[in-house]
Amino acid sequence: MSTYDWDLIERLLHEVQNGAGQSFTPRPYAEQHAAALAAKGEAPGDLDHLKTRACEYEKLLFQRGFIDSRPEEEGGNGENFVLTARGSRLLSLIDSSIPGFEHPRQVLDEQADALDEGTFEQVSAKAQIAGGAI
Repeated sequence: MSTYDWDLIERLLHEVQNGAGQSFTPRPYAEQHAAALAAKGEAPGDLDHLKTRACEYEKLLFQRGFIDSRPEEEGGNGENFVLTARGSRLLSLIDSSIPGFEHPRQVLDEQADALDEGTFEQVSAKAQIAGGAI
């Protein structure tokens, strides 16, 4: 069973969403994520491991169609991304600024691999996931 750091993935997806004209750099985003955790009094764990995980997530999100290369006309520079429709659905499910975000994360965690394309499509298609009634 694959488990994911949804907070880190959320941060990466937000960086993709807001990344026109700038390179996507997962390692510094992981450092910022760790600093934010520490500021909230949470232990971020091993920083090198977190940086490695962020790079692995970048690759996974790209390979599985959650992010795609940003077109030049949208500020693409060959080193940044855009959210795909799948990536937008993922972000809307795990976004901590949306009330009730814990339930979709729990449902995703119950899957063998929540970011497997087929599994994610099946789970995210359930309208009840956002309402908390799967």
